[in-house]
Amino acid sequence: MNILVCLSHVPDTTTKVKFVDGKELNKTGVQWIINPWDELALTRALELKEGSGRKIKKVTVVNVGPKTTEPTIRKALAIGADNAIRINKEPLDAFSVANEILEVINKGDYQLIFTGIESSDYNSNSVGGILADLVGINSVSAVSGVDFENDSFKIKREIDGGYELVNVVLPAVLTVQKGIAINPRIPAMRGIMMAKRKPLQVVEPCNVEPLLEYVGYEMPKAKAACKYVETANELIDLLHNEAKVI
Repeated sequence: MNILVCLSHVPDTTTKVKFVDGKELNKTGVQWIINPWDELALTRALELKEGSGRKIKKVTVVNVGPKTTEPTIRKALAIGADNAIRINKEPLDAFSVANEILEVINKGDYQLIFTGIESSDYNSNSVGGILADLVGINSVSAVSGVDFENDSFKIKREIDGGYELVNVVLPAVLTVQKGIAINPRIPAMRGIMMAKRKPLQVVEPCNVEPLLEYVGYEMPKAKAACKYVETANELIDLLHNEAKVI
C-alpha cells in the first residue's frame, strides 16, 4: 500500500506581498515553504506509515512546478517522505495542476492520495475534487482525522455542528484540513542529510491548457485608523451610523 501527498510551493505566510505592475508576484526576497495544509497531510501520512506494521510501504510527494521548487520538495524528503516527483511545469490553475498529477497517479500504484484543502496563495480549494473526478475514484472532503485500523482507513470529517466517521473504499482522494495532524514535523539533521540521497524524479508535463487566466492583481484597501470611544452611546452611534452593522 502506498500513499501520494500533493505539495504546493507557496510564499511564507509572513511574506509582505508585492506585485510587479499588478501583473505578477514580485518574488524578490520571498521565502518559500510547503503549503501548511499539505505539510500537515504529509505529517499524518508518515504517522500512518509508521503505525501500519509495514503495511503502508511508501509515502511519495508530488509537486507541479519549475526547478525553483526543489528546495521545498527536498524539505518534504527531509521530513520523511520516501521519494518525490516534480512535474516540470508552472502551476497555472487547479484544473491543469490536477491533470498533471493525474498522469502520475495513472502510472503509479497509490491507494490513498492526500491534498490540502487549499493552497495559502490562491485559496482555490479545487485540486482534490477535480483530481478525484478525473481519476474516477472516491473522494472525501473536509477530512480532519485519518486512522488505519484492521487494514482499512477510518475517516473523520467535519460537518455542521460536529463531525462524522466514515469508511472509504480505496483508492481514494482525501482533501484534508486543520486537525489532520497536531503539528507539522520538523526535519532533523539526519533527515536533511538523507534527503540528499533520496530520489527526486523530474517528469515532463502533459501540458493540459488551464481553464483560468489571471489578468491582474490588486492589493486590498488599507484599513481605516482605529477609533477610540469613551462611552457606550458613542460606540452604538458609530456602529449604527458609520459602520452600519446595527
